[in-house]
Amino acid sequence: MTAVWESLTVDARDPGRLARWWAEALGYQVVEERPDEVEIRQSADRLPGIVFVPVTGVKESKNRLHLDLRPTDREAEVERLVDMGARHVDIGQDGDDWTVLADPEGNEFCVLRQRGD
Repeated sequence: MTAVWESLTVDARDPGRLARWWAEALGYQVVEERPDEVEIRQSADRLPGIVFVPVTGVKESKNRLHLDLRPTDREAEVERLVDMGARHVDIGQDGDDWTVLADPEGNEFCVLRQRGD
């Protein structure tokens, strides 16, 4: 028996704002918005989704799970995401195969070098 990956859930102080930020970053769309959760997907009928739920506390340490993005032009994508409100972070990474950024609420994610570079 196997399971289908339905969604990834992200705690957020402002779920709607963070969901819209990630939707723009990934080219996704908001498919459901309620007071207790906001879900984004590539399209309404395509899984998995990313669900943003409200929390009152602030993020206190490095994520234990993060997204890796692989654009065709890493430098241009990093610039675009920073212009959208992401920021560079240092979590002790080494090497130059990826750039670590944080979204507007401080959740780290990586922007990887194009395959074959």
